[in-house]
Amino acid sequence: MPRVKSWDVVIIGAGIIGLSLAISLRKQGLRVLVVERGEPGHEASSAAAGMLVGSGTEIPSRLETLAAESARMYPEFAHELEDESGLKVDLREQGTIVLPASKVAFPESAEPISLEQVQLLEPELRFTSFAAFVPERSVDPRALVSAALKAALHRGVDISSGSEVKALLTHGDRVSGVQTGKTIYSGGIVVNCAGAWAGYIAPPNFPVHPVKGQMVAVVGGPKLQHVIRGDDVYLVPRSDGRIVIGSTLEDTGYNKQTDVNTIQQLLHAARELVPALANARVHEDWAGLRPGTPDSFPILGEASIRGYFVASGHYRDGILLAPITSQVMTELILGKPPMHDLAPFSPARFD
Repeated sequence: MPRVKSWDVVIIGAGIIGLSLAISLRKQGLRVLVVERGEPGHEASSAAAGMLVGSGTEIPSRLETLAAESARMYPEFAHELEDESGLKVDLREQGTIVLPASKVAFPESAEPISLEQVQLLEPELRFTSFAAFVPERSVDPRALVSAALKAALHRGVDISSGSEVKALLTHGDRVSGVQTGKTIYSGGIVVNCAGAWAGYIAPPNFPVHPVKGQMVAVVGGPKLQHVIRGDDVYLVPRSDGRIVIGSTLEDTGYNKQTDVNTIQQLLHAARELVPALANARVHEDWAGLRPGTPDSFPILGEASIRGYFVASGHYRDGILLAPITSQVMTELILGKPPMHDLAPFSPARFD
């Protein structure tokens, strides 16, 4: 089996976590290779909705510090990717309308708003309760990943696509690289950012499993300005006029097929909130596989094999947590004490 040149760091997985970490490590002067089993950025990263929810009921308390800091970092993170790639990531600042507010615990930044105020913000929105406005951002994940990929290449990151990592290679008690079906990639540090496939690379096996989410995008409907989050559905507008509607949580293994009835249920729930969506047409539907863990928290840290790190299991928050993940993992890899306590996310909790 041929052996190619060696790198300082080999990253498994070219989603937004792997790509943003690769860029961060290249800034520190490390030689970085990203090995991707399929096409870069075409799994969970490109399937996400892109809501940057930094706190509140959707973020567990254990994750709030990292989530809030990552949300704070996003404007600079997005601007840097746009500057280096020449591509737009569609970072939107309009905020989120959540309804009904009586059923949801909001962060301190949430502001209750009346029916009249909602109608001024989104005239097409129909509901009978009250709501809250949350100053959250959203981003187009597909545009974000495209920009990250181009920025990584611009930085000199090497990328091998269509190369599924079959095994981790070790020398004594240290990692020495990875093996694919065709070759060996040598590196003194390996980082598993393989998302829902992170558990397939051995040893050791991490308890990461796929959680399917179906979504649909429509065009030609009303021009929504804000993200709208209801009890059964959310609507995320893009600057090009698309509206993304989602999502489901399904334990169906690695099945990425969409279901006609499920997509219709999402559309029906969206039209209940915004009746004018009845005039919109379906642009596309898809399903993504989120990387879940037994406790629904990410795995961040060094594994039992020296030099082998993992940054996976981000579940529904991979897009949101990309900036902070790249920062803390870079600190760990460089041997620096991380600025945030990562003990709750250590791989050792599953030993």
